[in-house]
Amino acid sequence: MSRILGIDFGERRIGLALSDALGITAQGLPTLDRKKTKNVFAHLESIIKEGNVTKVVVGMPKNMNGTIGPEGMKVEKFIEELIKKTKIDVIAWDERLSSVQSLRAMKDMGTKQKHKEVVDRISATLILQSYLDSVQPKNEG
Repeated sequence: MSRILGIDFGERRIGLALSDALGITAQGLPTLDRKKTKNVFAHLESIIKEGNVTKVVVGMPKNMNGTIGPEGMKVEKFIEELIKKTKIDVIAWDERLSSVQSLRAMKDMGTKQKHKEVVDRISATLILQSYLDSVQPKNEG
């Protein structure tokens, strides 16, 4: 079955998460350090192929009023390049407050680590989980 890849794009690091085969839960993957990775898109392409990924959800940083600022424009350029290199369906997903939620989740779990990699991974997981939850059929009963 196909999976969905979640991405929290950053200047230095890219947080990654992968859905389960049923598209119900998101699991964090190791964070990608852009300075230590020679070809980011080749690395992402290998994850896409190996994970049988058919869709990518990229967190879009929006201002609180919903507009796209300078960081959002960088993400838009990244998305354009990702589509060009991989030919995969990419969805820009509102990620407002995902970093705040990540830090709160780490605190709630009692995690003492303040490593940026952990925050990026949790952010990617939250972005993907938010998307997965939005497309799941609602049980009303």
